[in-house]
Amino acid sequence: MRALAGAAAMTLLSIASAPAAGEVTARAPEGFVVRHELMLAAAPEAAYRALVDDVARWWNADHSYSGVAGNLSIDGRAGGCFCEALPGGGSVEHMRVVFAQPGRLLRLSGGLGPLQGMGAGGVMDFAFEPAEAGGARLRFSYTVGGFAPGGLDGMADPVDGVLADQLGRLQRHLAAAGSD
Repeated sequence: MRALAGAAAMTLLSIASAPAAGEVTARAPEGFVVRHELMLAAAPEAAYRALVDDVARWWNADHSYSGVAGNLSIDGRAGGCFCEALPGGGSVEHMRVVFAQPGRLLRLSGGLGPLQGMGAGGVMDFAFEPAEAGGARLRFSYTVGGFAPGGLDGMADPVDGVLADQLGRLQRHLAAAGSD
């Protein structure tokens, strides 16, 4: 019985550590859509909590203004802030929580990184559902629109790359937490 449980856990961890299947599904000068789907080694409720409560443990500090992931936080309720504390008492709002249903959906609104200064904004969804093999399936999307000189379509691939990295880091964080 123990061997069977161990094998099931290893299968779940191998599924959960598979890279996110993602792509830019639409692009135009006015905007783009990025979608990813991945398996997580945690139930939807635990994965949602890690997304919100552990952002400093999985977000890549290279994609922050301060260079310190520990300065990031998400207030996981409608009107809450995905914010970063900056040196000298400053701060930046990366995105705003517009929908929060723990274990099911976190929706954020705003423009990440350079999009914030371009007159572009977006809607980011983290949708969780139970996976048949255990853990959770995360369906992620980021729909960006607005104005940028030269168009936004050229930003699609770099944004997708950064988000794929972040999602992979969340996935590995949950896999490591499950093996503790």
